[in-house]
Amino acid sequence: MLLSKITLVVRDYDEAIAYFIGVLGFRLVENTDMGGGKRWVMVSPGEGSADILLAKGANEAQLARAGDQTGGRVAFFLDTDDFDRDHAALLARGVNFLEAPREEAYGKVAVFADIYGNKWDLVQPKA
Repeated sequence: MLLSKITLVVRDYDEAIAYFIGVLGFRLVENTDMGGGKRWVMVSPGEGSADILLAKGANEAQLARAGDQTGGRVAFFLDTDDFDRDHAALLARGVNFLEAPREEAYGKVAVFADIYGNKWDLVQPKA
């Protein structure tokens, strides 16, 4: 088995695409109009990674979850082979890091919040 996609609730498709593509540097996998204001929008951080379905909240309950899909815990883990390079690039593009980089038993890490407030770990795993 393989985890191929995950869903991230967003407030607006175009706002989310601009952030994930323009700020985080992900690639747009698909952006298909499904009719009735619904779109199938998938982004990916890179080859071999699960795609992220950017799903616009369809009601107040879903929109209330945008940015807090895990109750404030880190929701996503973005691995890198060069922490310092990617950390600097993300900072330069305005990513909101919530802490300074730190060394842990598993590697170098720093937590950042996306445009909605979801927490992500940028991690360079130890070899």
